[in-house]
Amino acid sequence: MSIKISETLTFECETGNYHTFCPISCVAWLYQKIEDSFFLVVGTKTCGYFLQNALGVMIFAEPRYAMAELEEGDISAQLNDYQELKRLCLQIKKDRNPSVIIWIGTCTTEIIKMDLEGMAPKLENEIEIPIVVARANGLDYAFTQGEDTVLAAMAHRCPERNLLNEKKQEIKDNKIKKDLFSFRFNDIEQKNTKPKNNLTDKTPLVLFGSLPSTVASQLSLELKRQSIHISGWLPAQRYTDLPVLGNGVYVCGVNPFLSRTATTLMRRRKCKLIGAPFPIGPDGTRAWIEEICSVFGIKTQGLEEREKQVWENLIDYINLVRGKSVFFMGDNLLEISLARFLIRCGMIVYEIGIPYMDKRYQAGELRFLQTTCKKMCIPMPRIVEKPDNYNQIQRMRELQPDLAITGMAHANPLEARGINTKWSVEFTFAQIHGFTNAKDILELVTRPLRRNNNLENLGWTNLVK
Repeated sequence: MSIKISETLTFECETGNYHTFCPISCVAWLYQKIEDSFFLVVGTKTCGYFLQNALGVMIFAEPRYAMAELEEGDISAQLNDYQELKRLCLQIKKDRNPSVIIWIGTCTTEIIKMDLEGMAPKLENEIEIPIVVARANGLDYAFTQGEDTVLAAMAHRCPERNLLNEKKQEIKDNKIKKDLFSFRFNDIEQKNTKPKNNLTDKTPLVLFGSLPSTVASQLSLELKRQSIHISGWLPAQRYTDLPVLGNGVYVCGVNPFLSRTATTLMRRRKCKLIGAPFPIGPDGTRAWIEEICSVFGIKTQGLEEREKQVWENLIDYINLVRGKSVFFMGDNLLEISLARFLIRCGMIVYEIGIPYMDKRYQAGELRFLQTTCKKMCIPMPRIVEKPDNYNQIQRMRELQPDLAITGMAHANPLEARGINTKWSVEFTFAQIHGFTNAKDILELVTRPLRRNNNLENLGWTNLVK
């Protein structure tokens, strides 16, 4: 009997609340990425408590972030917001002297309509340090979108590409090269010289998304092997090294939660977006590189063998997850990419819950998800935007998945009902991009499964059930 497999993705939208971290948690990884920055979160004591608990950094470590706590006088407009922020920024300049101060707005600054964007330029001129304003408040859909807000704000501060000066410099360089070439080489050597790809030589490529330096270097090296040079990253390790943007610059994202940044780069800075799948898993990394190479007119070399080698190294993990089922409740906007990778590993994905879906920005990933499902001959998973957790739990009771990837709030209740769980926030902070880090994804996914296998071997079957 033949089973008919759906060839299209099913999208649904519920009206559930957003059970996720606050986006100000983006400070946790961005202050480490941008080494010459200082983050000032403008909010209430609740924001401070959250940051202290979420980041877990002792005050003795002198982290490069601080809280500007709004008190009753600030909220009731009895105090001058500008003077208070000026006092704090002058103190930061004296103690740390950063290259940039990034103000992070919160829910409270939205409610009392604090004009951070209006105050920042004036104060910037006074203290002579750039001030970037990002409203990473709880009105967003997912906590990872805090980074999206910060990068979109920083995109406005990137230097503008000057095509006229580049053209003049190119003519000058070509003249010098021509003179040297005719002086040093004879006609036979000229014929044997391999021509370079003009598009990759002249067209800048900027990658956007915050990754650990080691992972960013790995991705840069993978592209370099295909003769593609990266002109910069957003964010750069130092604010003073922000990439040049403008007309004719190609940009490509590495994370699926950066739709606002992508829109800003296209509409405001006139860049050209490369709509590739995201480099998560060996299959995603290969597709990401191939899409970039196709834009630059380059034929890839050795990618198929590279991917095959990674899959061979993952065989022990794949044997453990093959045939198992997984249910994504939705938390960090990485769900589509992770689901696609796990399907390629042989897992069955019942549902992909996701707090927010930008179908234009994730179009390449969605097409790749469809291709992967057809290749593995499994049904297309249902994608539920803004899922209602109560409805999700009812569906999970019926489906009984082997694993639920969920937010921290639902992990223990689901474990008590016999469903294995994995915190989705762990995938946010783990190194999951590129060929070499695919093992880390499966290490996280298989941990609860391996734990249960160990308990069964010990004869503790009651605890497993």
